Formats: sequence, structure tokens, C-alpha cells
Amino acid sequence: MSAKTTSARAGLILTVLGALVIVSAVISANVGTAHLTAGEIARVIWNHLAGAAHPTANDAIVWNLRLPRIVLAMLVGASLATAGALMQSLFNNPMADPFVVGASSGAALGAVVVISMDVQATLFGLNAMCFAALLGGLGVTLLVYTLSRRAGRVPIATLLLTGIAIGGIMQAVTTLLLLQRPGSELHEVIGWLMGSLAYRDWPHVAALLPYTIVGIGVAMAYRRDLNVLALGEEAAHSLGVNVERTKVLLLLTASLLAAASVAVSGIIAFVGLIVPHLMRLLVGPNHRFLLPACILGGGLILIWADIAARLIIPGGEIPIGIVTSVLGSGFFLYLLNRSRGKVV
Repeated sequence: MSAKTTSARAGLILTVLGALVIVSAVISANVGTAHLTAGEIARVIWNHLAGAAHPTANDAIVWNLRLPRIVLAMLVGASLATAGALMQSLFNNPMADPFVVGASSGAALGAVVVISMDVQATLFGLNAMCFAALLGGLGVTLLVYTLSRRAGRVPIATLLLTGIAIGGIMQAVTTLLLLQRPGSELHEVIGWLMGSLAYRDWPHVAALLPYTIVGIGVAMAYRRDLNVLALGEEAAHSLGVNVERTKVLLLLTASLLAAASVAVSGIIAFVGLIVPHLMRLLVGPNHRFLLPACILGGGLILIWADIAARLIIPGGEIPIGIVTSVLGSGFFLYLLNRSRGKVV
């Protein structure tokens, strides 16, 4: 298949994915006890954009409740999928994921520490809990990277095993802190840790948006280097890529995207594992197309996971992290079965 044909096919797939995201967003906006037509939803959005919003029941439902969680689902999905694509490409490992190297467990610990200390503050658009989650995710990633260095290099297997070990310690400390909380607060914190988009509003969107833009921007800027790294570190070095510096920068970028997502939505696992694989099957390994596909595919999958979380129990809602964990666990077992007998 020629490069021109490949580009045309990838462009068509990206267009279809974009259309599916829009259609899915409209469907999600109509999931709930109040059923609205697409015209009513469009009218509310148009009135707000035109500055002519009216304080009606439909306005409150669409603009204040449903639309923020849809936008947040797209941002979180795009961030986690991009982070997963970066990790898998950096380490040439189908099971590499920001959560495997400790980003999620570090973010969870940071949030629980602040909750235990009852700190109330806001910094860079994030409240104390969200900011601590962001710092915790980045801090643990840096710790795992530092502990994994061997003679100036970071072996893939060492990094992943170190991440699992440090992540286990972080989870143990988090559990210990949770056991000190009163029952009512414990239920709320555990619900957050399992991942949820419920009761999220526009400030949450505003808090995550800059981190998503910066992280995806860096990833797109390094798409050529990611393609070169797929040839192997020695080949990449001979082609002028500063391998170790690029790995550190993109590792931090992936961790930033994952930690910022955890900060506003809790732990939504396996999106970074599933989406890059599916998108690679659709558009191929070229990061010029793979990264945009992950952005759209991550948003699409998380919108539907959120819809499922609201529909599985009639009249209730389960954490979205449960939905993605069930899907992701099966996918993870599939990857393990495929890689049986291979050296990771």
C-alpha cells in the first residue's frame, strides 16, 4: 500500500472517528431521567454560545450537568489514550501504560494525603486534592525512573517491574490512610478513587484543559522521534535522536497527562492500554495518524463507558472505573496470552 493510499485511508478513519465522537456526545447528552431531543440540546448550547441563555430546566440539565461531563470524558479519554500510546512506543511494549509505572497510585496517594490533612486551597486552577494528585503522579514516575537507571540507561523490564513494586507500596500506604477516615468520608473517597465523572462541572474541565493541551502538544511535536524510536534505540541515535532525553521528556509528558486526569476524575484504568492497540490496528503505527486517532478514540470509548456507567443500574450510577477495568482486564489477559513465550 502506497504512502498516499495509507494517508487517505487514515484520514478517512479519523473523519469517521470524529463523527462518531459527535454522535456519541449527543447520545450521552440525552442519557438520564429527563429525555431531550437533539434540537433542544443544540438550542441550549447555541443560546450559551450566543450569550442568550435562559434559566430553564433544560438549560440546567444540559449546560450545567451533562455537557461538562461529556467534555471531561473526551479530555480524560484523550489524555489517557495519548499517555498510553507514548508509553507503548517509548518502551516498545504492548503492556506499557502510565498506570503500570506508578502514575495512578502516586496520584491517588497524593490526593488521599491532602484529604487526610483536610487542606483547603487552590493552585493553578486545581484544588488542593487535585494538585496533590498531580504532584504525586509525577513524583512517583520520577522516582521509578531514577531507581530503574542502570549505567545511564533505563532497561524496559526494570522500569516496569520497579513501577509495579513502587505502585504496590503507594497503594498500601493509601489503604492505611483510608482506614483512618470516618465511614461517610471513606465511602466518598473510595468512590473517587474508583473513577467517576459524576458531579463534575466546568471548573474541572478548565482545570484539566491546559494540561491536556500541553501534553498532547508535546506528543505531537515528537511524533517523528517516536517513529524513529520504533526502529530501535541504536538506529534512533544514529539518526540524530537524543534517545535518553527524549525518553525522559515523553515519560514525564505521559505521566503528566495521566496524573492530571486522575486529579479530576479519579482512577480510570486501562484506557491507555486498550485504545492505542485498537487505533494501531485501524491507522497503523505511524504516530502522525496514531496520536490523533488515540485522541479521538480515547474520547469515544470514555463517552460510552460513562453512558454504560449510568445505564447498568437503573436509576443509579456506578463508577466509570469499574466499566473500564472490566473491559481492560479482559484485554490485558488477551495481550498476556498473545505474548506467551515472548521476551518482554
